[in-house]
Amino acid sequence: MIAAILWQTGTGGAGSSLGMFLPMLIVMGIFYVMLILPQQRQRKKTQAMLAALKNGDKVITSGGIYGTVNGFDGEVVILRIAEQVKIRIARSAIAQVEATEDAK
Repeated sequence: MIAAILWQTGTGGAGSSLGMFLPMLIVMGIFYVMLILPQQRQRKKTQAMLAALKNGDKVITSGGIYGTVNGFDGEVVILRIAEQVKIRIARSAIAQVEATEDAK
């Protein structure tokens, strides 16, 4: 609104440059609030979840494998998916931790 008024009044150089750049700045602000900020929040939430993993947590991998965390080896998680069946997966491949019975 302000940009349209300044542009229509034909004020000098400073006003017209503000009128040209203000809509672009508003659009960039909207993109930041609607796209970038939610992605940053989701990334922080995921990193916190991965950092809080512990032995015995029931997890689901991004490939859809259900299992129980059995140990860690750096950035590798040892996942027990059945009796006597353990696989090694990247920590980043864990999509979510299943809710425990206490939390329900």
